[in-house]
Amino acid sequence: MKNSERYWSSKVSVATDDKVYIRGYDLEDLIGALPFTGSVYLLIKGELPTPSQIRVLDAALNAVLDYSLEKPGTVAARFAVSANPSVAAGLAAACLSVGSHTLSTEETGIFIEGTYREFQDSSLSMAEFARNKVAQLRAERRRIPGLGHPVFKKVDPRGQLLKSIAVAEGYWPESAELYEAVHAAFVALPGKGDIPINDVGVMAAVLHGLGFTPAEGAGVAILSTMPGVIAHISEELAANRPIRVIARDQVDYDVQRGRNFADEWASVGGQK
Repeated sequence: MKNSERYWSSKVSVATDDKVYIRGYDLEDLIGALPFTGSVYLLIKGELPTPSQIRVLDAALNAVLDYSLEKPGTVAARFAVSANPSVAAGLAAACLSVGSHTLSTEETGIFIEGTYREFQDSSLSMAEFARNKVAQLRAERRRIPGLGHPVFKKVDPRGQLLKSIAVAEGYWPESAELYEAVHAAFVALPGKGDIPINDVGVMAAVLHGLGFTPAEGAGVAILSTMPGVIAHISEELAANRPIRVIARDQVDYDVQRGRNFADEWASVGGQK
């Protein structure tokens, strides 16, 4: 059977009777020689990273390590393992909580890519293009992904530190500068001055500079939070407090009581 007729094809890795090859390299050569961050880059992008790429990716992986119990995925993981004491179940719950409102860099990455293509096709200066883009988004009632934070105002310090490392290593691309210009045009609007580019927004820009697709970047962002989630799951398992629920005094229950089931069931044609 020809390769083209086979059900699957993969260039990521292959296992033989006595070896495992990762993107063509003997795994035994990588163990103890290539940092895990370098292996992440190698597996996803298919080539060995430079020391600068490792430094920038390592900074990105450290930028969103944990955010206490104020991150939905962490809370979901702890609720899940209180009912099903399984690390795998907790990690799955955390991953399923990632989306456009929390953590995922994918939406921002898509925005950065698309906006940069539009800019390259225009004859406008970056500042003028950014102002027009913000006006267009406002007219279409569309949000700019990667902006805003419930605590940090004007500047997200985690994002700024990540950016400074990317700039120093030469991985803050023109597309990221355009994203900053769009942000600058947005915060120039009345009442918007305190809204920063958050850590996830900066991470999306940095991952784009490293050559990751938006989908790959989303996976990297999830990977960056896994050590924190594991720590919370371990803490939850050690607490041995089964089946966490929301305390009654923390919920406003507006539930009608005393409805007559028999009469109302009969009124809609239900059979006794």
